[in-house]
Amino acid sequence: MEQEVPTSRRTRRRFARRQWARRWLSLRYVLVVVALVALVATSIWLVFFSATLQVKKVEVVGNKLLSDARVREVADVPLGDQLALVDLARADARVGSLAEVKSVDVTRAWPDGVRIVVVERTAVAVVELAGRIRGLDADGVVFRDYKTVPRGMPRIRPGGAAGTDALKEAATVVSALPKDLAARVDHVEVATVDQITLVMRDQRQVLWGSAEQSELKAEVIDRMLAAVRAQVYDVSVPGNPTVRETLG
Repeated sequence: MEQEVPTSRRTRRRFARRQWARRWLSLRYVLVVVALVALVATSIWLVFFSATLQVKKVEVVGNKLLSDARVREVADVPLGDQLALVDLARADARVGSLAEVKSVDVTRAWPDGVRIVVVERTAVAVVELAGRIRGLDADGVVFRDYKTVPRGMPRIRPGGAAGTDALKEAATVVSALPKDLAARVDHVEVATVDQITLVMRDQRQVLWGSAEQSELKAEVIDRMLAAVRAQVYDVSVPGNPTVRETLG
């Protein structure tokens, strides 16, 4: 009997330790859950309610034709709103609707900004519309005004039957020309989408046809202008180019 007391005491101690270990394990899980809940709650508060993550600035980059103020005005990003709640797609669509804009990317710039990256259109030719000299890009989009025709930039002269598609075809032709060849073009006459003629600055003419195979046509006419003196060149079928009125 004298040995049973210490043994029983040790057993109770081991039992108590195991009980405490189980309680501590359960408590540890509870503490972890509480910490995670607190972390999530703090994060939600910071993102959706804290002034720290409110929009305080809108940065505009990549623009030359458009002013920063104009882009910000059109984007209409509300200052003071929570950055996480800003409708980026709406701002993107509004800025992208501007004629001068070829593409745009609107992103959040944490912790308190919105960044608008603009890629503007580049004029490849000009066209006179309603008495205004307008620039148009390689997609045929009219997007800006000029006071005078920029030096070395071809002019497009649409005929009465030439519509928007014909202007787009002409812009495709001009954009396919090497820079030195484009600088030698005085204007581009556009009767229809498949009746496009280049008039050089020395008044020689190049019958281009449609915009199909424009890169190949540009290579062919570049060689022909250097090799043959003629008044009229026809590269509408680039595999079988011809000349008329050969000059001495």
